[in-house]
Order: sequence, then C-alpha cells, then structure tokens
Amino acid sequence: MSNVLTPEFRLSWPHLFKPQKNDLNGKMEYSLVAIFKTGADLSALIKAATEVLTEEHGPDKAKWPQPLRSPFRKCKERWKVVDGQQVIPNGYEEGEAVFMTFKQDAEKGKPTVVDQKVQDIIEPQMIYAGCYCRCSVRPYYYNQKGNKGISFGLSNVQKLREGDPLGMTRVKASEEFSPVGDAEMATTTTEQLFG
Repeated sequence: MSNVLTPEFRLSWPHLFKPQKNDLNGKMEYSLVAIFKTGADLSALIKAATEVLTEEHGPDKAKWPQPLRSPFRKCKERWKVVDGQQVIPNGYEEGEAVFMTFKQDAEKGKPTVVDQKVQDIIEPQMIYAGCYCRCSVRPYYYNQKGNKGISFGLSNVQKLREGDPLGMTRVKASEEFSPVGDAEMATTTTEQLFG
C-alpha cells in the first residue's frame, strides 16, 4: 500500500532527529504524536486502515480479531484528574479531537523533515512540540504479544507553520532577575544560617 498524507496536526513528543528506545519491543525508533483538531478530515487514514484489515482478514468485519487496537485515540485518554480537578494537557482539545502516534524503526533510516518550501530542516530546534505539521505514513497490521491492531509507520514530515510551544512555559531571565549591586553580593555561610 502506498503512503497516505495526513491533514495538518499539532506536533507533540517529536523524536525526529535522534531515535528513542521503545520499551515494548526494545527497538530504537523515530516517532511523533500528531494531535488533530476536532473535525479534522481523517477519512484517508481511516480508509487506508480499513484496506489493510480487509487484506489481512477479509471484508467481513465480524471475522476481524477482537479486541482490535485502533490507532485513532481520543484526546480524552490524556486527560487527568489532579486534586479533584480535570486537567487537559496542552494541545489535547476537548470534544472529539483525535491523536495518533507515528513511528519509524531507526534501522530503516531517519525520516526526512522539510519546511513549507520542501527544504530539508537540519536544526532540531526548528521542530518542536506545538508547531504544526503534516506527514506521510503507511498503515500496517500487527500481532505482537497478543496485541492485534493497525498502526502507521512514519515516512516523512513537513513543518507547515509555527505554533505556541506545548509544555512548560519558560520565563525570560530578564523577567525573573534584576541587576545586583556590590552591597547585595555579601554572602552568608550555611553555618550562619543554620548554626
């Protein structure tokens, strides 16, 4: 099956320049998490996943293995309750928004990452959690340690536009500190403080 192009997504957990070890299979992998906004057109991805299942198990959905792990996961899965309050991680929308994980075995090579003009991006800091991208992926069926389902292998990534970084917001040093004069440089020893 040929590659499928995703719609635009918000990038999260990018590992596109240095592979990370997958604790489940022990392999080194390049990967990303794609957060699609509510209403994103995922029809091409759904069609590709359905075609792979049909090739593997036939057209009768009643004969497909159950339970079958879906690559299309609701953002609600990432929500947490902290001190009795529901917390939605940055980027994971309310409603019916979906996120997906795309991976590439490092032995098969590194995915190509390009900008809006299809020029190679070689500086890792240009690709960050929060920017907007699209990518080409290839669906496949897996049956691993009793887990059966569809996943998508990562091929190439295109950065489409900038976005607010996800995760902890950094504060500029100039906003936290003020200049220090000589009189303020006097030191206090731990013995003076704690005896």
